Amino acid sequence: MPEFVLRLQRELRRLLKRLDPVFTEVDRRFMRGARFAYKHWKLLFVWGLSACFFVGGLTLLWAATLQLPDLSALESRKIEQSVKIYDRTSQVLLYDLHDKMQRTVVPLANISPNLQQAVIAIEDPEFYTHKGIKPTAILRAIFTNLTQGDLLSGQGGSTITQQVIKLTVLTTDKTITRKLKEWVLALKIERALTKDQILEIYLNQVPFGGQLYGVEEASMTFFGKHASDLSVPEAAYMAAVLPAPTRLSPYGTHLDQLTARKNLVLDKMFEHGYITADERDQYKAATVAFLPQRDTAIQAPHFVFYVRQYLEDKYGSDALTESGWRVTTTLDADLQAHAEEIVNRNALANVAKFNASNMALVAVDPQTGGILTMVGSRNYFDTDIPGAYNVATMAPGRQPGSAFKPFVYAQAFAEGYTPSTILFDMRTQFSTNCGATDITNDTPPCYSPVNYDGKFRGPMTLRDALAQSINIPAVKLLYLVGINDALKLAKSLGINTLTNPAQYGLTLVLGGGEVTPLDMTSAYAVFADDGIQYDPTPILKIEDAQGNLIEDNTERGGNQVLDPSVAEKINDVLSDSVARAPLGENDLFTFPGRDVAVKTGTTNDFRDAWTVGYTPNLAVGIWAGNNDNTPMQKKVSGFIVGPAWSEFMRYALSKLPPASFTRAEYTPADKPVLNGNWQVPGADGLVHEILYWVSKGDPTGPQPTNPGADPQFERWDAPVRAVYGNYGVQQQPAYQNPGQAPYQAPQQPQYQNPYGGSVIPTVPGQ
Repeated sequence: MPEFVLRLQRELRRLLKRLDPVFTEVDRRFMRGARFAYKHWKLLFVWGLSACFFVGGLTLLWAATLQLPDLSALESRKIEQSVKIYDRTSQVLLYDLHDKMQRTVVPLANISPNLQQAVIAIEDPEFYTHKGIKPTAILRAIFTNLTQGDLLSGQGGSTITQQVIKLTVLTTDKTITRKLKEWVLALKIERALTKDQILEIYLNQVPFGGQLYGVEEASMTFFGKHASDLSVPEAAYMAAVLPAPTRLSPYGTHLDQLTARKNLVLDKMFEHGYITADERDQYKAATVAFLPQRDTAIQAPHFVFYVRQYLEDKYGSDALTESGWRVTTTLDADLQAHAEEIVNRNALANVAKFNASNMALVAVDPQTGGILTMVGSRNYFDTDIPGAYNVATMAPGRQPGSAFKPFVYAQAFAEGYTPSTILFDMRTQFSTNCGATDITNDTPPCYSPVNYDGKFRGPMTLRDALAQSINIPAVKLLYLVGINDALKLAKSLGINTLTNPAQYGLTLVLGGGEVTPLDMTSAYAVFADDGIQYDPTPILKIEDAQGNLIEDNTERGGNQVLDPSVAEKINDVLSDSVARAPLGENDLFTFPGRDVAVKTGTTNDFRDAWTVGYTPNLAVGIWAGNNDNTPMQKKVSGFIVGPAWSEFMRYALSKLPPASFTRAEYTPADKPVLNGNWQVPGADGLVHEILYWVSKGDPTGPQPTNPGADPQFERWDAPVRAVYGNYGVQQQPAYQNPGQAPYQAPQQPQYQNPYGGSVIPTVPGQ
């Protein structure tokens, strides 16, 4: 035998020898105690029973002092639910406004019996027979947890009723006090509510991982269907997730464990009689497809936060966190996705080409005012711009340039001017603080604007002047209609930022005010709908958690703010590709088989570039520039934003039915100049500018008896007489104005022909 074994045996014998007295004493005392207990068992029984009563009494007294929540209103309590924002189809979730959880509460009747049975089978098979707690389950849980060394975790033993208490009125602290409260409250809730009511609360409260709470939210996320439509295998998967929503998530890495748990649920459903053995085997083999994990990132962020602000302004902040409203917006998710891609791509390209770093796009339905797309920057999450700034709705620094001109022309048409009315495109000094002949001085306070190309075209119809965005006729037209009336009309169309007429001068028509792309697009939409104005709205309808309508904009009425004949004239001019042809932009802005009106705009300082256009069923506005208002390269807007506008419009029109503008005939005016005959001479035999023939603000009224009284007359008329005056003599007899003496021009310095010597520019039509 090895030496170390012998040595071990000797050590064990010595140890036993030392322990013998201890074992002998233990045995002696045990026998003595046993004899005492046998002899005095009655006394020990009485003392033990008394101790039990004493401890029990103390326990009851302690329990009586516990602060228990009031359960009287548990069933009708207000559960915080997510406010969900959807696109116009109600199928695309744009954002869930709740900052902590996503939850949609539904009644038990709207939860599939398959899911109810699956949950009961795996979580609490005796739910409909126990009184809220199961003592045997509690004892089993205590024994298991004691053997595992943790009294407060591990084996739960909680009924569905107890879980409702934990989810609704108690914290999840692992203390004996909380557990005792849970048992007491479970007994109380069973007396206050029916089993179905308790089950409904549980199924709407139970967590499914992350921000998902309740079976309806989880069902829509996992399978894209309502909880009422779940099949047995889908229900089994839902119930399988419950004990460990994170570990057993269908989007996690423990799918094998989830599948095993799902099969256990099906076994339990069979065990408790909910399905047959054949059905159990069939359902175990069934393939269940989970939707791809939903991207919780916000969609259409500029639009969503615009909607959020709308809700908070109208209904208060509590509505955002507690109401559970379902908000169906006007947004077209497909158009929005294309708009975001087009804007991002073109804006990034413009950085190098035009020093223009940002872009915004808005599309509106002219027949409802519904906002179809809203892209406030090239990328909401781009911190370089910064992208979160919503240019689509923010006015400061965004001037419309020539895109404002149609509002002035609309006012002119409303007063009696026509698309054939003639104004002279000639270099003119408009400021009365400067000499009339100082036509090239544009240093303040002088005002002598030029056209985008530096050229002057002589007599032009309003049609050509607007279609080609010529500046001088536009400034003259603003003077004729008056700044106040032009602003009043713009406001009626939906331009809400130009509130102080006193701060604007004749530069207004060239974009001297500040506007937003949303207002501009909505105002152009009035033209598209023949003068009917709708306030832009992002909301189709809002429903509460029970499906009741909070707000309904599906059948909105508009206001006729513009005479249809005026809108028809604007539409006819802005969709006239022949009149627009000299701009060289028809490749971008012509859409074969479609009636499309369009207007561009660039501010004189090249800080803002616009293209706004429309059809009878769509209005689209796009802006480009820099958020810090630094200038772009000196290019017209057609180059900077035209391509992006054109690309988006072509895609949008592919989704819309063709629609045409109404082009009604209009009665010619009495005065030749209003109908395009600019060569008619005055009483002095010379051709004159329009102020010779009409009074400011009353174009169809009597001819002025003293046109020179108008402070702008000589400033406009002298260049016309100098260059075109003799055309009247050559063409036809002088126009006779009964009772009026021939106009005599005042003596003043000789007008200098800006075209050089006797050179006369080419006259259209000659």
